[in-house]
Parts: sequence; structure tokens; C-alpha cells
Amino acid sequence: MKKIAIVPAYNEEASLPAVLRALRAEAADFDVVVVNDGSTDGTSAAARAFAGVKVVDLPENIGIGGAVQTGFLFARAGGYDLAVQVDGDGQHRPSEIAKIAAPVLSGAADAAIGSRFVEKARFRGSPFRRAGIRIFQALNALLLGERITDSTSGFRAFNRRAIEVLSVTYPDDYPEPEAIYILKKKGLRIVEVPVEMAGRAAGRSSIGFWHSLYYMVKVCLAIFVLLLRRDERAG
Repeated sequence: MKKIAIVPAYNEEASLPAVLRALRAEAADFDVVVVNDGSTDGTSAAARAFAGVKVVDLPENIGIGGAVQTGFLFARAGGYDLAVQVDGDGQHRPSEIAKIAAPVLSGAADAAIGSRFVEKARFRGSPFRRAGIRIFQALNALLLGERITDSTSGFRAFNRRAIEVLSVTYPDDYPEPEAIYILKKKGLRIVEVPVEMAGRAAGRSSIGFWHSLYYMVKVCLAIFVLLLRRDERAG
């Protein structure tokens, strides 16, 4: 069983070392690939300071979707059986990896999402963000007939089939909600696992009010287009 943690990172020089130390301590049986998304700081050097960590340096910033898909392509080429996506900003706790990987490793699901909302959680977020999450919950219930509570969570685990699908087709911009529909359209099984997440270890999010509004409109339109589009065979 080959396992890998995919860590997309853009200007995460300050937070990345702690993430990599935690991965080494909590997920020692995972290889780690850091996808440096054209950072302008020392993100690449921070990753390369850890022996055994693989680093893919993208020549320019292509966004979270392109960075994560690069990780899936890396995992597919390497023949990995399990991939876990862990953000480089410190919000995802490597101590929770075993929880989200468990249903995938047992064969109960093809992908698992670490959710802040399956159980009553401490996570709050801004009022606008909470409203957006509720809209996605309603959309999932309407279009998928399933209760998926945390569509925006990027803390996820995938088996080989899911890796193959997402290495071929993955959204460029704000990809997490749309990726659920890509997997479901291919008939893959998704479950949620309750997790706790931390705040950013350093820096600040680039998504403000207007970005959030754009996010909601863009992702909802993309989901409807995806469901209307003729299916194509993955890879």
C-alpha cells in the first residue's frame, strides 16, 4: 500500500515547516509531495529542508486547482494507492489523517472528506461563509440526494480510482465543491468524517467578501454545467 500526502502551497514559508514536521510525526508511513504553486517567498526552500519530502516547483502561480491536480498527476504516475490532501497553511491537522483515510482504506468509500459540520463543531467562520456552506448543503441535497455538510473542505482522502479521475479532470478555481460532483458523476462513493481544524498558522486568506461572492456564483454555475455536460471517460 503506497500512500502519499499532497501539500499544495503558495507563499507558505512560515507555516509549511510545522505542517511537514507534523506529517512526519503523525503520518510516518506517507510519502509527502509539496506542490509549490509559483511562490514568491521561500516555500520551496522550506520544503526542501526536510529530507525525503518531494517538491514540485510550478514555474508560476496557477491556483489551487492546478496545484492539487499536479499532486494527483504525481500520485498517479507514482502508482500510489491512497492520497491525502493537506493544506500547507496549517489548518488541517495531520493527527486527523488516520480518521479520514480509514473509510477509504477499508473499501467503504472511494473518497472521504474531513468535515467540520458532521458533528456539532467549534468552527464558525464568517456569517457570509456560513451562508455559503448552507447553500452548498442544500445544493447537494437537491442534486445528489445526499447530505454533504462541508463541500469547501480541502482535507480529503482518495483511493487509486479517485486519483485517476481527478488527475484527468479537476476544476481550476475553487475546486472542492465541484470535485464532489466530478467523482459522483463517475459513480464513486464519498463519505464525510468529522474532524477538527485549526486556524491559519501564518499569513492571511486571499478570499474576502467579493471573492466569496464570486466563489458562490462561479461554483454553482460550474456544477450545473458539469451535470448537463456529456460524460467523458477518465484517463
